Amino acid sequence: MSAKELKDKFFKRFPPLKIAIMCVGIFFMGFFLSFLIEVDMGTDPFSFMNLMIARTIGIDFGTEELIFNAIIFIPLLIWGRKLIGPGTIMNMVCIGYIADFFRFVWSKCIPREYFEVFPMRALIFAVTIVGFVIAAAVYMNADAGMSPYDGLAKVISDALPKFPFFILRMIYDGTAVVIGCLLGGKLNPGLVSMVVLLGPAVSLVGKAFKKIAGRKAKA
Repeated sequence: MSAKELKDKFFKRFPPLKIAIMCVGIFFMGFFLSFLIEVDMGTDPFSFMNLMIARTIGIDFGTEELIFNAIIFIPLLIWGRKLIGPGTIMNMVCIGYIADFFRFVWSKCIPREYFEVFPMRALIFAVTIVGFVIAAAVYMNADAGMSPYDGLAKVISDALPKFPFFILRMIYDGTAVVIGCLLGGKLNPGLVSMVVLLGPAVSLVGKAFKKIAGRKAKA
């Protein structure tokens, strides 16, 4: 297959608009995650686990997340290549470093007590947990490749077709939470909020995308 044919095949599967939407989702996931880490009231299970690992071994969150993603990316290359797309790589490389960058920015321009004293701490958490969930929903609905963490869950699910996915996912996310707790993390509102909000948010954003696509088709 020629380079032109490969390029045409790539952009047929991942048109520029889909990639642009995916990039917006990735950016704001990292942006809102930076607030969630600073306010320390909870994140998604994967970020929670990686944050605790990073603190335990003493490296930056972004670097640790990249290394961990690279490890779990290997099974996707072997058994889940159809799940891989530009969004997989962007998620794998960028979210942790975007979060680290904005954490540095906040350390220079936002008083520390805003992240530590109520009610401001609770307000920041409430706004950013919703923002993060919506950004994650945008990323997922762009359908430009699964994150390594989600992709590995799909690979495991495909290998166990008779095992209900929602139970497997609960065990999968629960394992990440247990690892985080064993490394010094604490169960918090963020983990619960993510479980409750992410499913409905993905559904709502997906419906919005379908409506927009339908209007364009009519036009």
